[in-house]
Amino acid sequence: MAVVSWKEICLLTGLVVGCYWNSLFCGFVFDDVSAILDNKDLRPTTPLKNLFLNDFWGTPMSEERSHKSYRPLTVLTFRLNYLFSELSSSSYHLLNVVLHAVVCVFFLHFCRLLLDRNTSLVAALLFAVHPIHTEAVTGVVGRAELLSSIFLLAAFLAYTKSKGADHSIVWTPIISTVFLVAVATLCKEQGITVIGICCIYEVFVAQGFTLPMLIDTLLQVLRGKDGFPYAVLQTLLKLIVLIISTLLLVIVRVQVIQSQLPVFTRFDNPAAVSSTPTRQLTFNYLLPVNAWLLLNPSELCCDWTMGTIPLVESLLDPRNLATVVFYAMLSLLAYHSLWYGHSSAKIVMMALSLIVLPFIPASNLFFPVGFVVAERVLYVPSMGFCVLVAHGFKLLSQRGGLKKISWLLMGVLLTTHAVKTFNRNWDWESEYTLFTSALKVNRNNAKLWNNVGHALENQNSYERALRYFLQATRVQPDDIGAHMNVGRTYKNLNRSREAEEAYLIAKSLMPQIIPGKKYATRVAPNHLNVYINLANLIRANDSRLEEADQLYRQAISMRPDFKQAYISRQVSVHADRISKMSCKRYSKNVFLFLSHLRGELLLKMNKPSEAKDAYLRALELDHTNADLWPLSFGFVVVPICEAKFRPEANRRFLTYVKEEPDDANGYFNLGMLAMDANENEEAEHWMREAIRLQPGFRSALFNLALLYSQSQRELDALPVLEELLRYHPEHVKGLILKGDILMNHRKDTRGAKACFERILNMDQSNVQAKHNLCVVYFEERELQRAERCLVESLAMAPHEEYIRRHLAIVRNKMAAMSAAGQPIAPAEGGSASDKQQEQQQQQQQDKTKEEEGQGVASEAEEGARKEKNLRKSSPTEGVSGQGHGQSKKLDAGQPDKRTKSKSTKEIKDIEKKRAAALKRLEEIERILSSD
Repeated sequence: MAVVSWKEICLLTGLVVGCYWNSLFCGFVFDDVSAILDNKDLRPTTPLKNLFLNDFWGTPMSEERSHKSYRPLTVLTFRLNYLFSELSSSSYHLLNVVLHAVVCVFFLHFCRLLLDRNTSLVAALLFAVHPIHTEAVTGVVGRAELLSSIFLLAAFLAYTKSKGADHSIVWTPIISTVFLVAVATLCKEQGITVIGICCIYEVFVAQGFTLPMLIDTLLQVLRGKDGFPYAVLQTLLKLIVLIISTLLLVIVRVQVIQSQLPVFTRFDNPAAVSSTPTRQLTFNYLLPVNAWLLLNPSELCCDWTMGTIPLVESLLDPRNLATVVFYAMLSLLAYHSLWYGHSSAKIVMMALSLIVLPFIPASNLFFPVGFVVAERVLYVPSMGFCVLVAHGFKLLSQRGGLKKISWLLMGVLLTTHAVKTFNRNWDWESEYTLFTSALKVNRNNAKLWNNVGHALENQNSYERALRYFLQATRVQPDDIGAHMNVGRTYKNLNRSREAEEAYLIAKSLMPQIIPGKKYATRVAPNHLNVYINLANLIRANDSRLEEADQLYRQAISMRPDFKQAYISRQVSVHADRISKMSCKRYSKNVFLFLSHLRGELLLKMNKPSEAKDAYLRALELDHTNADLWPLSFGFVVVPICEAKFRPEANRRFLTYVKEEPDDANGYFNLGMLAMDANENEEAEHWMREAIRLQPGFRSALFNLALLYSQSQRELDALPVLEELLRYHPEHVKGLILKGDILMNHRKDTRGAKACFERILNMDQSNVQAKHNLCVVYFEERELQRAERCLVESLAMAPHEEYIRRHLAIVRNKMAAMSAAGQPIAPAEGGSASDKQQEQQQQQQQDKTKEEEGQGVASEAEEGARKEKNLRKSSPTEGVSGQGHGQSKKLDAGQPDKRTKSKSTKEIKDIEKKRAAALKRLEEIERILSSD
């Protein structure tokens, strides 16, 4: 391989800087907003492990709305940018330019394997300036392409060194290749395709085979005339290693996305939801479209979705001719490269492999992707295209008088491409410039009209934005988002009647519910906001409050996890009740409200007794209006007040569920009150009703399982826990309870171990899970492992006496077995006294409950929460049970355990702010009292 000189590196770097220096003045636009501005994984406060649990956009991979794009190393570079410059866009663009220069140098190394010095430099220069790369380089999210390309080329270059001087296999480069492929794949999924490029290089370039030679060798082996030549066997061995590593990477990738493909709507990729043959004809037509963009990048567009490329619905569509011509040319090139063994054929073969293989994941041919055409995915395929162009240039320049003309044409091509790239960068300066430039190329994409409207809307230019939104509805009449944009803009212009009409049109376009088919998979989640927007608009009219409430309910019925619908509905309900208060009761309700605020502050300050007095004062002020906070009364007041208030709470909740029969929180709180009163049948009824109304209701499922456990119906609790963990796989207390039941009642130590290990994988500092895992080891008679585990548990919680007792029991057991000459490895079981002690201790299990409710100012989850923590469970002095015998309930005033992760200074600051807020509340009450 010819060496790349410093002059060539400086030339490439200078050309890249010359073409892209103006990108440093561009901001965050288009997909950058979601990947950078809205992505919490970039913030230092987010744990680094989240990068490996979430997708490229910061969405957990387990969620249905996840894009399933797993690129943690790319997000890590974003995070480093944020660490040095936070959200200064220049640093992000600068790093992209540097990475593009690095790719160009690596690509020159690659070309030197196939082409002569001048021709390879021409290919690298053409790659450096090609306008198709502006989206990958100037768009910050294109960094995934840049990083993946660096490691893809590095992996290939490493593999080329796997053949020794004596034609033996050198394994170190192969191992390096596999590692670099894995890294490339963690930058972007297409990185794995370099394995295919390596296989093609090995067979057709390194070993010099042609297709006729391979066929002839195979026929001879089948006829029994000869065995495989040694060179072929070596090649097979290397290919097997590469293929197996590829399969392992694919398996890991499938596990990461949980064997689920992302959900795309017909607006993202219309052909993906079309029927045969429209889908096949359109996807195949997209191949010559991409090829034309490489050949003639004069009309570039940031977004090719929706109606940009009309569907090819018939075999008679003239566009099919382009598809036929494309496949004919591809077949001729493939035939030339496979059938002949000269150097030109090898160059074409490697160029085709670079064009075809990295493009396959984005081709839509094997699985749908979330776009029709995306210029950034042509970044790697353009390498193969540049090799072909440079090779053609060389052949042309060798023909006598055409040498000067060919150099002139290449100079013109490089100059025009460089100028186009430089000018194209300015389009990415802002969202307005980007989308208006796209409209010059394509006026049939409603998304572009909408995006220009959004850009104008952000500038408070509502009249101009409205024109673009209305044009979007004309271009794509069934675009729900466009009609929602029209409605929102009319509302901003105080034209309520037109706004309502636009929202109603959007609502009429929503897909209808099909029995047995999951609704969420057929609609974009943000489209459900049409119900919220319309309800918020019409609830301004007091006579239409019930109509607004029906819209909130409809949104919730379509998507039970639609949190904003719950919040908006609660705000609407309580606002309605407050609006009905008479003026003469205004001051009383102000005091009532202040009392509730004081109670909440005192709870957070760990002063439950004083909080109770504040809530009781609210009740004394006005029992009737306390109904404005029925859920708060249940999940906050009742647990810290005397039992005499529980009948009052029960009455309030019974009234509440009559008024709000579809609110699961009311039934849940009735169930909690019944559990406190040991009315198990009634508690089970209410919990079941809450779960029926809200499948996956975390606290209802857990407390129902706990109720069964307390009632000696542990086996009935297991299916409830399975349902809880299906919806909430990281529910620690559910895993603890399940582990207890599996070991104590099912004698399933393996299942129990899995529960506790799962908790420790999420939180290694969980003493309860760690201790219970030690107990599992003891039950399995792995005494040495149990001893080590308990020592580690004691180090985590040195003041816990029960761990010391259990460690002493294990050591005594080990000593007794050693004295008796018994092996300390797994044995036949414990002594009778141990068993009896275990059974006695197991009966001391302390029951705890988790409570949850929802008030007016609810959090983003199901509502304001109050949890009683299951700290230890199924205790036993003899260790064979589970956990710690002295279980404790956290009362209402106890701070959340998560505050332990805060620094002492932060905690003190929070306490100071709470004390100051409490003091201001008291001053307000004094002022109002004096008035």
